[in-house]
Amino acid sequence: MKSPFYYVYVLRSLKDKRFYIGSTNNLKKRVEDHNKGKNISTAKRIPLQLVYYEAFFSRTDALRREKYFKTSKGKTTLRLMVRDYLIVAG
Repeated sequence: MKSPFYYVYVLRSLKDKRFYIGSTNNLKKRVEDHNKGKNISTAKRIPLQLVYYEAFFSRTDALRREKYFKTSKGKTTLRLMVRDYLIVAG
């Protein structure tokens, strides 16, 4: 079911430990699709784990945040936000 929210999400590959940042209006289905290999960008990096997400009422706001997370400053901010996870997960 389509959500009234738009999500920015961060996945981490358990295979290569790298992050993937995306946006969607159906977070659960999108994460499932990634782990089923339906996304060319992540198909060879499965399994993937959802490590962070934010919800927005506006698609424009979600896309703006996704774009920010893909910048150098955004990546630094993101790593600070999930640093406890990174310590535990290694």
